Amino acid sequence: MHVEDLLRLESLDLTLLWGSPPLLAREISGVTATDLEDPGRFLQRGEIVLSGLVWWSAADEEAKTDRFVAALRDAGAAALLAGEETHGTVPEVLVDACRRHGIALLSVPVHTSFRAITDTVYLRQWGDLSRRPADHYALPENVRGELSRLLADGADPDTLLTRAVAHLGAPPCYVLSATGRTVARTPAAPRLPARQAARRLKAAAPFAAAPASTTLRVDPDASPYGQWYLHLPGPVDAPPRMLHEIAEVFAQYRQGLLRRRAAARVPATELLELAAAPRPGSAPLPAALRACGLPDQGPYTVIAVSMGAEEGAAEAGAEALDELLRHLPGRRFATARLATGGAAAVIATDSGAPNAGALGAGAPGAVVATLKGLWPTLDACDDATLPYGGISTPAAGPQELNGALEQARYALTAAVRAGSADGTAQLTAVEDLTTLDALLAGIPADVRTAFGVHALGPLADDTNPSHRMLLETLDTFLAHNGSWARTAEALHLHVNTVHYRIGRVELLTGRDLARLDHKLDLKAALLCR
Repeated sequence: MHVEDLLRLESLDLTLLWGSPPLLAREISGVTATDLEDPGRFLQRGEIVLSGLVWWSAADEEAKTDRFVAALRDAGAAALLAGEETHGTVPEVLVDACRRHGIALLSVPVHTSFRAITDTVYLRQWGDLSRRPADHYALPENVRGELSRLLADGADPDTLLTRAVAHLGAPPCYVLSATGRTVARTPAAPRLPARQAARRLKAAAPFAAAPASTTLRVDPDASPYGQWYLHLPGPVDAPPRMLHEIAEVFAQYRQGLLRRRAAARVPATELLELAAAPRPGSAPLPAALRACGLPDQGPYTVIAVSMGAEEGAAEAGAEALDELLRHLPGRRFATARLATGGAAAVIATDSGAPNAGALGAGAPGAVVATLKGLWPTLDACDDATLPYGGISTPAAGPQELNGALEQARYALTAAVRAGSADGTAQLTAVEDLTTLDALLAGIPADVRTAFGVHALGPLADDTNPSHRMLLETLDTFLAHNGSWARTAEALHLHVNTVHYRIGRVELLTGRDLARLDHKLDLKAALLCR
């Protein structure tokens, strides 16, 4: 277990006050709780230190705090977890000392006990025994040793899985992502389309083993979008604990993968910040693209996603987007959270990318079609959240990335508006905005409202029964292409009444409904209500 793993556990609710990525990647060897001023002689290298800060007071000199943190550094402590209960907050002088001495600092809220943290660390260290059946069977020692060596040597997931189940007779076996992507499969396992795999996972109860199949979660702490599953489609004669140990091998593999991806987020964030700038410099963008492993020549497609405004939604969006894009074989991409909320990715849609032909002809269009086909599997990962997405048209080169990002955001706004209206997950491409209603859906809500109020004038106040009647008449009149007779028939009115009401509309709005542009103005205003 690593320090950064503690931050991912929502049950602990820890907050990072200071710590660089290398410090957060440090492995935890154990836990020591102490409030001694000099705890160094009681610490073991790699331990996290829990302290309620009883030893500190506001009247203390800075040197006292410095000595405490220096003792942790000299002992090789992995991190300091400081409780908020004693002082109501973690003192700033402690943050500064940890920054000087290179000790990661996490704050522990009042509602999280030190016992909960200790239990979490040791349960994970010893294989999370709380979720294992009390069975005396386990993987043979030689198999465990081989898998440990393969992990250390960076073996690919197919090799890991094949060796892990070899002693079981090499049955067909998969490791599947939450969206049905095949992370690994044994030679006996046929290729499994993502949508079919996602349906299997949806139908399977996690941790359940049935005579016909077995499906186990790989990492219980993973988010709904980052979860992996060990899936054996046929019957297998193996103790449950043995299968759990195989799943744990992939939990370790996944954690290493997450650490590498977290490091890749740094240049991706810089790239998206540059792309968001209205006038990015000519040199920084190509360099930022290369730092992300992307070509410095287009075309590129930008996709933006939103999982709502709740805390943690932006990180969930980045994780969901990252998972979705891994379904694109050979496509290089960079994903990061956006400073304005949500997440976005730049996808290289050049036809010369390795394995790009798997998507078929017309690479950018094929990318959009593939993502739309996979969107329902992303939606199925978490019943409590609706994912929304927007996709740009292809950007020819780096200097067009700003426009592509704006397009993706606009399409995302349209998707949110359409999805919120009918309660469905939506992925909208700019090319989908082919009607006035669809085009207006991408405009921010406050802009839509302001336009509607100014265009409709007094009629915007629909609390007035007379105004509601006139708005209904206007809507029907425009829907029937300005036909007086058909409007009268639809509303069961005399034609003269329709003429009178439309005349009132023209007077109150200052528009002439004999003119096409004025008709379009009022039609847009009605759509913006």
